[in-house]
Amino acid sequence: MNALPTAVFLDRDGTIIDDAHYLSDPAKVTLKEGAADAIARINTALVPVIVITNQSGIGRAFFTVAEYEAVTRRMNELLMECGARIDASYYCPHAPGEGCECRKPGLKLFRDAASDNPSIDLSRAVYAGDRRRDVEPGIVLGGSAVLVPSTETPDDDVTFAEERARVAPSLGTVVDWYLCTN
Repeated sequence: MNALPTAVFLDRDGTIIDDAHYLSDPAKVTLKEGAADAIARINTALVPVIVITNQSGIGRAFFTVAEYEAVTRRMNELLMECGARIDASYYCPHAPGEGCECRKPGLKLFRDAASDNPSIDLSRAVYAGDRRRDVEPGIVLGGSAVLVPSTETPDDDVTFAEERARVAPSLGTVVDWYLCTN
């Protein structure tokens, strides 16, 4: 059996919750089918679950940091009701083109997470999300990168992942592949 990953990095919108495009209303948060169970299985394996998410709606003034935080609280409440939890969350508030270092596929937020939790070896982590920008950091950092396509995933992103990473039909499959928990 392979060693467990030192962390599982997940995208938020389209991976844990349905992508509602610039979601600012906590009442509209809906967990993706199977996401809570998969996260609970990661929790059971004692592997940190860390969300890394681009939230350009803040930089574009579509919603505020307070609204982002309210949506995150609601997502966490729904996960907790299912026996799952997120251990840490990092977000990029910048709009595309602002030239920040934190917007995925940039590596800053992943490195910040590893700095905050020294037990994380970025080369032994799993990186999962529904877009190319979610899996590219895993490729660059030498970890295990997995695309979990959603209805919003462009075909080019799937092709990229098929050639350079892995593609899984669900977050539960990612857990089966890398954590071997029940």
